[in-house]
Amino acid sequence: MKIITPHYIMLRDRVVANLSVAFDKQIQKIAPFEELIEEFPDAEVTTLREHSLLMPGLINAHVHIEFSKNKTELSYGDFLNWLYSVIENRADLINDCDKECMSKAIERMLEGGITTFGAISSHAMDLEACAKAKQNVVFFNELIGSQANMADALFSDFTARLDASKTIKREGFYPAVAIHSPYSVHPILVKKAVEIAKNENLKLTAHFMESIAEREWLDEDKGDFKEFFDKMLSQDKSVTSAEEFLEYFEGTDTLLTHVTNANEEEIRTIAKNNLTVIHCPISNRLLGNPTLNIKELNKNNIRWVVATDGLSSNYDLDLFEEMKISLFMHSDAPLQKFAQALINGVTIDAAEALGLNTGVIEAGKNADMIVVDLESEPTPELAVHLILHRYNISKVYINGKLEKGEA
Repeated sequence: MKIITPHYIMLRDRVVANLSVAFDKQIQKIAPFEELIEEFPDAEVTTLREHSLLMPGLINAHVHIEFSKNKTELSYGDFLNWLYSVIENRADLINDCDKECMSKAIERMLEGGITTFGAISSHAMDLEACAKAKQNVVFFNELIGSQANMADALFSDFTARLDASKTIKREGFYPAVAIHSPYSVHPILVKKAVEIAKNENLKLTAHFMESIAEREWLDEDKGDFKEFFDKMLSQDKSVTSAEEFLEYFEGTDTLLTHVTNANEEEIRTIAKNNLTVIHCPISNRLLGNPTLNIKELNKNNIRWVVATDGLSSNYDLDLFEEMKISLFMHSDAPLQKFAQALINGVTIDAAEALGLNTGVIEAGKNADMIVVDLESEPTPELAVHLILHRYNISKVYINGKLEKGEA
């Protein structure tokens, strides 16, 4: 048992002082130190510096670890130009990013207070690095392929990767399923993968309505994707519609990434099915895509969370930076309320979307916590200050174990 005494603790709905936290793998009790030490006299005690804040560890629900080598190789500003550059450079980017490269990206997330991440794995080359990560990992094995004549081979490869991820038995590692997108996965494959996820109670995620090209292709079989699919796959029609694709996820707790080009009917379907939207503002900006309409999501009571996407469409894997960019992107949102929603989007809301027992400092929750070194007493505008000032993170606990900082 451990007892930690920070200056302040961020609870679900308020910040408190003069309390301590007793924990092992889970948070056991929050109470005055004297009460805890009497109840747990043999506990290891840590007393933190003035103005220290104990808050939930951050959750990055969507990241592509396999592309962590990219810095200047890919083209930004237009989604199709970026996609062509990914195809052109894919082999080099993947081959040049060995286990050490991926482990460095994972460690960088740890330094930034990320205690849980959702890894979107296209080839399982990141499996070993994710298995050895200190963080909790939801390992999304991604299925891709729109050609019916390749369906059996593609599904066999997908299930082999999924089965390999199931052999990882360490605490905090969760095999899961990712379906790339409606334009890139044949309905036969989508149905089979969703069925596996339902039967085995695995988390599901998919990219959805990221670009205008996707919108035009799925709606009318035209636009920039028409040339792309004809050139790359000799395909002149989309394999599904957006509406059909969304129907497959009814009765699941799927997380949809981007959703920047969804129409009103699709938003209503997402709301009806209680799906979660993942907001990746930096990726959307770099690839020339619109800004997510969070006002519309809120109006329809759709849960949204914040993630970095991968280094193929970002310059860092830093959730504080991601929140800052979003804060300025959504200039019409009430500042304090929106800042708190962003903090929730990388803590409690992300945990609930992923079905994890974490994301809040509360008895019974997993002890995934970070210590932030504030410079003064927190004000009611703490959420804004956390996002703007990028305070030092001196300790990171994951499942009660100190993974960053000195004991």
